[in-house]
Formats: sequence, structure tokens, C-alpha cells
Amino acid sequence: MTLNELNQLDDNAAYDWFEASCAAERWVNAMVNGRPYKSAADVYSYAVEVWESLTESDYRQAFEAHPMIGDVNSLRAKFANTKDTAASEQQGTAVASEETLQALYTLNHEYLNKHGFIFIICATGLSADTMLQALQTRLPNDTVSELDNAAAEQIKITLLRLTKGLSAPTQEPSS
Repeated sequence: MTLNELNQLDDNAAYDWFEASCAAERWVNAMVNGRPYKSAADVYSYAVEVWESLTESDYRQAFEAHPMIGDVNSLRAKFANTKDTAASEQQGTAVASEETLQALYTLNHEYLNKHGFIFIICATGLSADTMLQALQTRLPNDTVSELDNAAAEQIKITLLRLTKGLSAPTQEPSS
């Protein structure tokens, strides 16, 4: 998608495009309504500005669109539009040992039970062991701190997705 193409999308198509980067409805609406953007840098800076203006409930809505680390199949029914993206981002879990995967599964559920939302980490380029270490480190934190940590990770994820989306070639209609 080019910046020009993004600016020219109808609102529904733009909503779908932005929602693939972050599922917080207020963020998506603000990004759609923020068009036209003059540059990709404007898209990214506005994305951060809007994200920082949101509430805890908005953050939690964004978090709900993520699978647990290592549980990409949970996207199939509810989050089909981000399944491939999340699978790619979590590719470090594909080569993990069974022990690491089991520890991720167990600690992810402990984290969810403690904090009320899943463990969010910008997993791109991270091994399963690195993600597990981060989870082990963050699990003891209080929920307010973890909400801040997760929100910081979410905007990293969002910016990566926006960057990939604006770099992706558009598909030509088949003739």
C-alpha cells in the first residue's frame, strides 16, 4: 500500500487496513479520520499520538486481538484479519523446545489470571526463550506496571505493522 493509496481508500477499507495494525476501535477511527497523511512519518507519529491519548479499556481492546505467545491458532475464529501477521511475528516459537512451549503456555495463563489480559510483547525477531525470559521477568510486576509495559509493546507492534503495510506492494486486479 502506498501512502497515496491509503489516503484514497474509502472509510470502510481504511478502517480494515488500520485495524490490521491495532484493534483498538478508537485508535482505528482516529487514524481513518486523520487522513490524508503527508508522509509515512506523519502516519507513524499520529499513530503514537493517538495511542498515548487512549484509555485502559482501549488498550485492553487492542490486547484482546492478540493470541497468546505460541498460541497462534487462537486467532482463527476471532481475529482472522491479523492471523498471518501474528504468526509471522511469533515465528520464534516455531523452533522452540517442547519445554519452552509448555513454560510459555503455563506462564501465559498465570499472567492472564493475574493481570486480566494476555502477555504482550513485540515478538518480531525474538526467540521463544527470549520471550519466555521476558514473561518470567514481567510476571511478578503489578498490573498497573504491566498495563504500561503492554501498552508500550503494543505501539511497537502497531508501528511495525504500519511500516510493513505501507511497504507492501498493492495487488493488481487480475484480468
